[in-house]
Order: sequence, then structure tokens, then C-alpha cells
Amino acid sequence: MQISRSHGLMEQALNYRSIRQDLISSNLANVDTPFYRPKDINFGKILASEADHTFNAKQSKTLKLAGTDGAHIQPTDVYNNKATVYFRDGHLARNDGNSVDLDVESTEMTKNSTMYNALVAAIKKDSNMFKSVIESSSRQQ
Repeated sequence: MQISRSHGLMEQALNYRSIRQDLISSNLANVDTPFYRPKDINFGKILASEADHTFNAKQSKTLKLAGTDGAHIQPTDVYNNKATVYFRDGHLARNDGNSVDLDVESTEMTKNSTMYNALVAAIKKDSNMFKSVIESSSRQQ
């Protein structure tokens, strides 16, 4: 049973935040591993797409191609609905080839933990509202 339309979206975001925490922890654990490249997960676009779908966003943000002839090959949507793990580059590698930046990883872990805790609080609040509705309806009978 779904508590609210946003509840499933919050649970999915919580799962992605948990995966991101594991990846950042792995990056920190490999700060001295030669040739290690830090990993991260990209899930912002997926959650935004899911939110648009969940809340029936009226404005489509995709550009539709004009079809001038029925014999043309139809365009396909290459967007998959899954988060992707990627290598977070952009930092200079040390002499051993490792590009993990301790400051960046610590900052990302703090930001991710804050978002995780905010999501947990939002899920609790959403569940408590549902619980209060059930309790008040049972008192009226």
C-alpha cells in the first residue's frame, strides 16, 4: 500500500543516497590505492523524471523531432531509467595515479549524510500524517 504519491519517490531517493554513501566510503578507503579513480552515482535526472511522472508534470522538457516522411526511421529514446555509476574525474592525480581528493570526498559525504537524514525525516513525517488520519478516522466510528 502506498502512503502518498511522494512516499515511493522518497524511498527511491533514500536507496540512491545509501548507494552513494557506500561509493564515497569506498573512495575514502582507497585514498592511498595506486591508480584508483573515485566513483560516484548520477541519480538527479532520474529522480526529477520520476517526480515529473509521479506528479503528472504538464510541461514536457523533451524536444520532439518533426517527422517529414512516414518512411523515415523513428527516433528512439536512449534515456534509461536507472542510475549510473561513473568515475568522478577533474582532480589532479598524484604521482601514484590516484585522483581521490580527501577534502572533496569528505564534503560529499557530509552533503550526502545531510540529504539522507532529511529524507528519513520526511518519510517519518509523511508516515505520521497517514497514521494520524487512520487514528482519527477510527475514533469517529
